Amino acid sequence: MRRGSILQLVVIGVIAGAIAGAVAYFVPWLPKPATLEAERIDWVFWFVTIICIVIFALVSAVIVYSVIKFRVPPDDDTDGPPIHGHTGLEILWTAVPALLVTAIGVFSAIVLAKNDNLGKHPLHIDVIAQQFAWSFKYPESNGLASTELRLPVHRSVQLRIRALDVLHSFWVPQFGQKQDAVPGQVTTLHITPTRVGRFPIKCTELCGLGHAFMRATAIVMPAAEYDAWASKQGQAQSTGGADAGKAIFDSNGCAACHTLKGPERPAKVGPDLDRLPAFAKGPGQTLDAFIRESIVKPDAYVEKGYPPNVMPKTFGSSLSSKQLDALVKYLVASTRGGGA
Repeated sequence: MRRGSILQLVVIGVIAGAIAGAVAYFVPWLPKPATLEAERIDWVFWFVTIICIVIFALVSAVIVYSVIKFRVPPDDDTDGPPIHGHTGLEILWTAVPALLVTAIGVFSAIVLAKNDNLGKHPLHIDVIAQQFAWSFKYPESNGLASTELRLPVHRSVQLRIRALDVLHSFWVPQFGQKQDAVPGQVTTLHITPTRVGRFPIKCTELCGLGHAFMRATAIVMPAAEYDAWASKQGQAQSTGGADAGKAIFDSNGCAACHTLKGPERPAKVGPDLDRLPAFAKGPGQTLDAFIRESIVKPDAYVEKGYPPNVMPKTFGSSLSSKQLDALVKYLVASTRGGGA
């Protein structure tokens, strides 16, 4: 091949590579990482992307050069000369992709191994998925529970994920990973937050009628602020004081499906709890008895217009008698006078 032809191939390849590189670099395909693990995954992404750009530039250069150089006149209907092939080229374009795929596999395995390394003193947090809410428990903080995932920055955290009903999937885009929540199993996800902020938690497994509302927030805090929050909230929830019922309501994700003290925000999946006194008249029960039964046996009485088998049937076992009493008292006090 003449030097001029080689130069043309190089110029075309550089232009194609520059265009592809600009699209890859300047278009925000991925969110800014907020964990050490997401940063490593981004390195894998860029490693693969660079390989793809080089291959794209090479193939584009050959195709464009061939179209220009060997274009036949419109009235030429003759067959091209028979070509047997080139054994050396066939070996080359088999061996090179094999080496590249191997390199990608090795790089990915190294990143996965690093991402799974919990270190010496990880923080363990239980993630509970249920239709249609997330809740989080902190075993190291007096059984503290919340509907927002609170995390200390720059600390290794292991999320232990489980589902109470159907399949769900835990995903925070800025954390770079997702993990399924499987009934009857505990799956894990390791993260090390690197920047303070608020990040959306989404369910990425179609889980039923209220799937679109299954959202929560991950809040990454400075370590000192996290310790202060965990200490204060853990003490408040463990004492069983006046705010215990509200804390239990919030920490178990009730607000994801029900409206309480908010007529301007109609209930999304389940009945509006502000109308509990009117609902209790249906089965002819006292308000506190109706509320207790609705929590423990949610399908014993289903208000007209709402589907059965949606609310989890696990609260009778997951809540202690003390917690159940506090929750019932809170709902009775909050809904007295609810209209029909």
